[in-house]
Amino acid sequence: MDGMSAPQQTAATGGKTFFGHPRMLANLFSVELWERFSFYGMQALLLYYMTYSLAEGGLGLDAGVAAGLVGAYGGGVYLSTILGAWLADRVLGSERVLFFSAIIIMSGHIALALLPGAVGLAIGLVLVGVGSGGLKANASSLVGTLYAPGDDRRDAGFSIFYMGINIGALVGPLLTNLAWDAYGFHVGFGLAAIGMAAGLVQYAAARKNLPPTAHDVENPLPRSAYRHWILIAAAAVVLIAVVVATGLLDAGNLANVMAYTAIAATIAYFAVILTSRRVTAVERRRVYSFMPLFVASAAFWSLFQQQFTVVALYSESRLDRNLFGWEMPPGMVQSINPVFIIVFAGIFAAVWTRLGSRQPSSPVKFALGLMVMGLAFLAFIPFAGGGPNTTPLLGLAGILLLFTWAELFISPIGLSVTTKLAPEAFRTQMLALFFLSISLGTTVSGLLAGFYSEETEVPYFAFSGITALILGGALLAAAPVIRRSMSGVR
Repeated sequence: MDGMSAPQQTAATGGKTFFGHPRMLANLFSVELWERFSFYGMQALLLYYMTYSLAEGGLGLDAGVAAGLVGAYGGGVYLSTILGAWLADRVLGSERVLFFSAIIIMSGHIALALLPGAVGLAIGLVLVGVGSGGLKANASSLVGTLYAPGDDRRDAGFSIFYMGINIGALVGPLLTNLAWDAYGFHVGFGLAAIGMAAGLVQYAAARKNLPPTAHDVENPLPRSAYRHWILIAAAAVVLIAVVVATGLLDAGNLANVMAYTAIAATIAYFAVILTSRRVTAVERRRVYSFMPLFVASAAFWSLFQQQFTVVALYSESRLDRNLFGWEMPPGMVQSINPVFIIVFAGIFAAVWTRLGSRQPSSPVKFALGLMVMGLAFLAFIPFAGGGPNTTPLLGLAGILLLFTWAELFISPIGLSVTTKLAPEAFRTQMLALFFLSISLGTTVSGLLAGFYSEETEVPYFAFSGITALILGGALLAAAPVIRRSMSGVR
């Protein structure tokens, strides 16, 4: 039937739905919910685990070094989407990569829970980072296959999917922080492992219901090339081991190395896609139109991901966390943004659905997101420079509400527009490119956090906010030109 896959036919012609969307969205919604429960539940503890003293159960690292490590780890998660996307497109298919990645993630959380000190931290973060990268690109890619080309529900569908992500992101930090407060860091990490195990069991039971296209390998790697790529992988592992063992790569320079790696990978990826003979002229034009959106996305995430660095430090030192005589653990602040996402994701999705073809184009949405993010950082200034525990919780909640609105203009829209602009031969790997923008931005967020201190709060927040406003305004001015290059894609 005109070349559409089974899920695309359902999207186009109707049938059983999940809130008006293809029913398979419910399965992917649930898998990502549990994965985000474990991921954000662990990440809400991570900076504090690194910086708290040994007597408090932490590792006693310097706050600047710890913030850089958190940024580098977050960047590594999204950088590893390249590996997950490549394995999906060339070796295993999206569904299998997602399944094996979930197992790797669970193993990483178990390592954090059971192995002490720096050894457990290193093994756990590597496993969680690699596994999360493999899962993220492929779950989003499978969501994209549920909608026929031109289906105006696509942006709304990704917004619903994003709401599922944030249900996990809400509950995870709440429960792991309570576990940390009562029993210590490692019990908190163990709870994250249990959450990922629940997601793995749920997915294992439901994966048989996925359509056959979920197992497709878009561009199969010839068997004759397997030996070549195995040798490359082995050489990469040996190289990493050597630079770590010799001290060339350490905690102090890891964030810089990750940033350079993300930039190099981005250039290489764009070059591979743009020079491929399997990419048509129209598809190539669309890839060029994606470039300014990539830059805007990286700038946005360099600010947004400071929730886990600057905002985490600010929450511990500046925030009044007293609730009716109970001092809230600082990591619980990480659940404020998901609450707002759950409330507003449905509203944003309904607005885009109601507007249909009249909704703003993707470049305009990106520009608005950047400008709202700038306003969020400027909103810190009235509270900056105060004494310990002087910022009211409602004040920080209002700032994080702006974070949320900015996120809803960019993150689900970015996933959606990437699937629409992707060349057919690089469907999953284009999503990896979008995640590379998040990798770069997340790594930079850790580097930027090194410039933050209680003494530099006002200039730090002012510079960040004004820069985002300028970038958003420039993208808004360029939006008509970008949209023409998108060749019919909104």
